[in-house]
Amino acid sequence: MTSYQARITDLVERDSRYAYEAYEFVFAALSHTQKNLGRLPSTAEVPESHHHVSGRELVEGVRELALREFGLMARVVFRMWGVRRTADFGEIVFNLVEAGLMSKTEQDNREDFEEIFDFDRALVQDFRIELSEVEWTP
Repeated sequence: MTSYQARITDLVERDSRYAYEAYEFVFAALSHTQKNLGRLPSTAEVPESHHHVSGRELVEGVRELALREFGLMARVVFRMWGVRRTADFGEIVFNLVEAGLMSKTEQDNREDFEEIFDFDRALVQDFRIELSEVEWTP
């Protein structure tokens, strides 16, 4: 187990509301969001502020990645992980910040994650499969 994994395991032990996988998914969603916004960290020395993602941007990235990875099961997966509303992602992020695994700016706060979207609507009712996104081989 790496130091990073051990620190997340410690977080889960301290705050058992969320599964280990929820923390891992937030990191994957952060990378996904940074990539989509053109803010991926590079090896060049670029100020951290150029990579920053707001709470709203991260939650939107969470939604996109969840629908891509889990489809209609996204809502079920989040419930299994203890995530029931967008504000839960703020709790996860701030747990990671407090553990030194993620950073924030002075302007960032938990309220940035509140009520970004309704889970049932965004992950179930509004779910669509676009034929242009489906790989088809006759």
